[in-house]
Amino acid sequence: MKIRIKFAKYGVMKFIGHLDVMRFFQKAFRRAQIDIRYSEGFSPHPVMSFAAPLGVGLESMGEYLDIEVNTMTTEEEMKTALNQTMAEGLRIISVKQLPETAKNAMAGVAAAKYQITCLSGDGSPKEFPVEDLKMALRAFLEKERIPVIKKTKKGERELDLKPGIWELKAEEAIPPFDPDGRRYPAITMLVDASSGGNIKPALVWDAFLTDCGITPESCSYQITRIETYGNTAPEGKTPEFVPLSEIY
Repeated sequence: MKIRIKFAKYGVMKFIGHLDVMRFFQKAFRRAQIDIRYSEGFSPHPVMSFAAPLGVGLESMGEYLDIEVNTMTTEEEMKTALNQTMAEGLRIISVKQLPETAKNAMAGVAAAKYQITCLSGDGSPKEFPVEDLKMALRAFLEKERIPVIKKTKKGERELDLKPGIWELKAEEAIPPFDPDGRRYPAITMLVDASSGGNIKPALVWDAFLTDCGITPESCSYQITRIETYGNTAPEGKTPEFVPLSEIY
């Protein structure tokens, strides 16, 4: 049976890398007595795959992990059992059984939504003139091209961010797991997260700050992934982004 797990990563856990998160979940499945399926061969390992590994320092409320199990009780019982094994900064949001024909989450990633919060010296959210920011963002998106230099293992190359930015706006932030918390201004962006055109949110933010005449290094901020999406539109049509938790 195929299972899709949606989870959050926040707080001190944002400094834990992807490989360590993967090892943590392997142990969590054993502690929660999840009957996960193992691969065959000389070195069996749990059949599991993450949709879009999160960079170190980023928080998220929309991470996805696919696993295969031999047996299970109910989705809610699996969610409860796993949450009882989670460390502070990791939380299981949902567990859903998938049809056997479902593709894995990694293959279906098309876009991701991020929230960027500017921080004060003490690490608290920083207030700023929202209307001025909205005007600056509109002017930024009206550019024909948004060129940046992207560093890779093979060197540096110029990349145009414009085709990969679906949305960029200023609005109230979503306090993670605190619906009654103080609202504060934030920047949200919906960007390409597919394997062929993955756009890192920090690249977009740094390019915007530079366009505004602000040195990126002088601005402290927190990036939070709000959701990860697949595209349900036919090839060649306008994308229709749907959360991976709703795509089977």
